[in-house]
Amino acid sequence: MMFRGWWSVKLLTSSAIGLLALLIGEAAVAQVTYERLLNSANEPENWLTYHGTYKSQHYSTLNQINRRNVANLRLQWVFQAESLEKFESTPLVVDGIMYVVQMPNDVVALDAATGRKFWEYKHTLAEKVNVCCGRINRGLAMLGSRLYMGTIDGRLIALDAKSGSVVWDHKIVDPTGGYALALAPLAVKDKIIVGAAGGEYGIRGFLDAYNAETGERVWRFNTIPGPGEPGNETWAGDSWERGGGSIWLTGSYDPDLNLMYWGVGNPSPDWNGDVRKGDNLYTDSAIALDPDTGKLKWHFQFTPHDEWDWDAVQTPVLADITFQGRPRKVLLWGNRNAFFYVLDRTTGEFLLGKAFAQQNWTAGLDQKGRPAKLPEASPTREGAHVFPAVQGATNWYAPSYNPNTGLYYLSVWEFGTIYHKGDPTYTRGNRYVGSLPERAWPNILEDADPGYGAIRALDPQTGDRAWEFRMTNVTESGLLSTAGDLLFSGNGEGHFFALDPANGSLLWRVNLGGVARNSPITYRVGDRQYVSAALGHSLYTFALPEN
Repeated sequence: MMFRGWWSVKLLTSSAIGLLALLIGEAAVAQVTYERLLNSANEPENWLTYHGTYKSQHYSTLNQINRRNVANLRLQWVFQAESLEKFESTPLVVDGIMYVVQMPNDVVALDAATGRKFWEYKHTLAEKVNVCCGRINRGLAMLGSRLYMGTIDGRLIALDAKSGSVVWDHKIVDPTGGYALALAPLAVKDKIIVGAAGGEYGIRGFLDAYNAETGERVWRFNTIPGPGEPGNETWAGDSWERGGGSIWLTGSYDPDLNLMYWGVGNPSPDWNGDVRKGDNLYTDSAIALDPDTGKLKWHFQFTPHDEWDWDAVQTPVLADITFQGRPRKVLLWGNRNAFFYVLDRTTGEFLLGKAFAQQNWTAGLDQKGRPAKLPEASPTREGAHVFPAVQGATNWYAPSYNPNTGLYYLSVWEFGTIYHKGDPTYTRGNRYVGSLPERAWPNILEDADPGYGAIRALDPQTGDRAWEFRMTNVTESGLLSTAGDLLFSGNGEGHFFALDPANGSLLWRVNLGGVARNSPITYRVGDRQYVSAALGHSLYTFALPEN
């Protein structure tokens, strides 16, 4: 019974699916206005943005599924992707319809209660595409009745959410130069915001705003400042021209401050800083921009002159808390460099920084949050053994902040890498990295120190660890916490599971046989709550048994 909707669509012809899409019509596809995005926390039945809400807390107030009944969860339907690429896309759910990207750039509309397919848009890629880390996409934005997707061959596409037909399709970047669009766009007011990936190819990174109606560019912010722009003095010679600074993960937005927050990627070349002396702004930084103009309001650089590829492409989590006795609008950031940060998101002021994983690259942070880098941690010809590993102590997979527990949760890698320094040569369209690290990924069968993965809960007041859930292997899964006193995640061992967010105890798990690489979401259709997560090449959706 539980697969009835999914199997039935497999038996339909393409024309029947098209008819089905017409039948759902305007009644089934509502307008996602900017007002709805502003108040998305009041629509827990939906998942309206990549991060759920503009605050990017990956927290839901739904509680039908809770710690007392989570053990009764049952699989309801499965969407099996027609792709063997990594499934890194996080779906949107809007009024009972789920929209998800099938790798690399096909969009599928599904019945969120049954998995029945309404329509599919298939994108034809350019003949030559250079990408660092897989032919993947992380998701969509929706504004009005349109869906917006960036493609790895450098296009920004608007689709009609009713039918999947193309409304407009604009080329943003040249993929032969190493540029790609892999992130889920962010819709703010009447604009669609996207950034370019490609830091391993010596690109010059940027963040763009496009008119949602026409697709015309409104403004561009260069993450690598050129001559005459503030920050260019942090680049020696002409190294800024190929300085990296990609943006490949969706940012957050505070409508009260009218500020967007984005994380900027690593400098190029990755592991040889000799050819780019200086702090290399705005790489490895949090940047706060005015969405109307693209003007920089403040920045905070986590890892000046990064030599380890610890880009700051993590989720900027917004929270309003009492910090050290004073109400603060804060930005919570678990960084790839192994430090957890609390920043004032109005001014960018450094409030707290503390290591959450093993690190040996710095003696600590000063009063302004600047690290005291240790010379012996820099890459060498022979190799320097440094913690964290090149993948970072955490990475792009989403953390979660639970306002009920007051804790911040993140996926952690405890693992080191041997960093080598080589001689980089820039050739447009080729990798520009300056050697390669050794032991970039744990190997349990061969390495003396295979490392491990964990989920950790941190107290934003102190940065102290509240608890740890340790796993045998590392994890690439994001997190989701709910008002049902649950914390959902997955791992590289094939498990999807739920923890108690107060103490990290395991409440439920199921083995689905594939690696978890996206962030779980939850939503409601009618009076029934669902939880969805991608593992392997499929999207699995669970709910409690119907009475």
